[in-house]
Parts: sequence; C-alpha cells; structure tokens
Amino acid sequence: MSQSQWKNKQSTTNFNSALKHSSVPVEKNITLERSSNVELTCQFTTSGNLNAVNVTWKKNDEVLQNNSLINTTGNILYTQYKFTVISNNQMGSYSCFFGEKKEHRGTFHFKVPEIHGKTKPMITYVGDSTVLACKCQDCFPLNWSWYSSNGSVQVPVNIQMSNKFYVINGTYSNETKLKIMQLSEEDRGPYWCHAVFQLGESEILIELVVLSYLVPLKPFLAIVAEVILLVAVILLCEMYTQKKKNEPDDGKEFEQIEQLKSDDSSNGIENNAPRHRKNSVTSK
Repeated sequence: MSQSQWKNKQSTTNFNSALKHSSVPVEKNITLERSSNVELTCQFTTSGNLNAVNVTWKKNDEVLQNNSLINTTGNILYTQYKFTVISNNQMGSYSCFFGEKKEHRGTFHFKVPEIHGKTKPMITYVGDSTVLACKCQDCFPLNWSWYSSNGSVQVPVNIQMSNKFYVINGTYSNETKLKIMQLSEEDRGPYWCHAVFQLGESEILIELVVLSYLVPLKPFLAIVAEVILLVAVILLCEMYTQKKKNEPDDGKEFEQIEQLKSDDSSNGIENNAPRHRKNSVTSK
C-alpha cells in the first residue's frame, strides 16, 4: 500500500492517561483495526517542583527519543507522544514515565480487535450437522479462515477438497460460519476462527464435541444397574434374616426330639429290667 493510499484512511486518535501522586501504574487497552495517527497524552499531578520531574516515553522496553512534548499548567505536567501506526510492528505497549523520588507510569496497550464466539463446548451427535460461528463486533476483518487440530498443530480446514465443510460469511464480513455435514466422532476437537486485520491477526477457539447416540443411554443404564444391585442386596438381606429366624426353632425342635428319645430309653430300661422274687427261708 502506497503512502498516499493509507494517508486518506488515517484518523487521528487521542488517548489520555491521568496520574496523580501515586506509585500505582495507570493502564489502558486500545483497539486499532487499521492505520491511524495516534496522540498519547499523560498528565501528572504533584505538589513538588515540576522542573525536577524527568519524563520518559518507552515502547515495551525501548526508550523513544523523538515526538514527545512537555507542558506544565499549575501543578500539572503534561506530556504527549505522537506517531502513526501503519504496521503490526508498531503495535505493543507504550508507556510514559515520570521520575521523582518514586517512578510513576502510565501505559497504553495497543491490540487488534477481538473476535467472539461460543465459549462453551458445542455438543452434537454422530450423523447430525452443526454450524460454528464467530463475529467481530464493530469491525471488519480483511479475511476470515478456519483451522482444525491435528495433534498440536493447526491445520486449515480444506473447503475445496471436501463436501463436508461449507463456509458462510456474513453480509458485511464481520462474521463467519463453518457448517459441518454428516458429523463423525473424528470431527470432534478444537476449531479456530481466524481473522486478519491490517495491523495484525486475532483468533478464537471453539470446542466441538461429537457424541454417539448410545452416550445419552449410559446414565439410564447406570441407574438400572444400581436399581438391580439394590434389589439384589435387599433380597439377600431378607433371606439372611429369614434364615436367622428359623435357626432357633430348629434347635428347640431338635432338643425336644432328643428329650423324647431320652425319656423313651429310660422307660424301656425300667420296664424291661428282670424282677427278682424274694424267697424267704424259714429256719426251723
């Protein structure tokens, strides 16, 4: 893109960060979709001598030498840094530092827009079809693409070589949809929706879960198995209890039979014993 082309599309964007007499850093997130003229302003309030305050600008850990302005009004010190963002290399974190006894910092984090999709896993079944969707709110990516997982590697979804996948882009290209037909268990796993902007790229993960129709029956079968096990335990307990109740009666009956046998035996001995006749001898 030539210099004159992107200049017409630039917009001047002002961002301000106000710091008081505190060591707590002030941070702001800034979203940029395309090239822009940027003005970053930090203001620092102190009751001390403003001339003794050192001001430094940094991009990440690199000190920025030019394009910074410093002004004072009363007990407030202003510093401004101007630059033009035209590439991904200029994205990152820009910080203003005010040096007194303690250092005070304000930081601006530049990033491309985020894209949004379903955060919870999408649950489907074998043989069905499903649609994965993601959207960029108030932004228009230059290009959309979809990736699936091959182990730990992202693999582009091959739309041309398969009649299984269909990509549906929104009217204004701020959303995209991936339709998957005739799902199988091999189709499950992570899918990435990928958006390309002039100043960088953004993506989101969507998890797809493909279940067999037997899976919903598993909880039911588990409940049935638990019921059968419970009934079996109850029956065993009943049988054991019944057996315990019968054991004392059997013992008493056995004792009674033994007693009767003993009585019959003693009576027989008495009755069958020979009787001796007494002979009285009279001596004359």
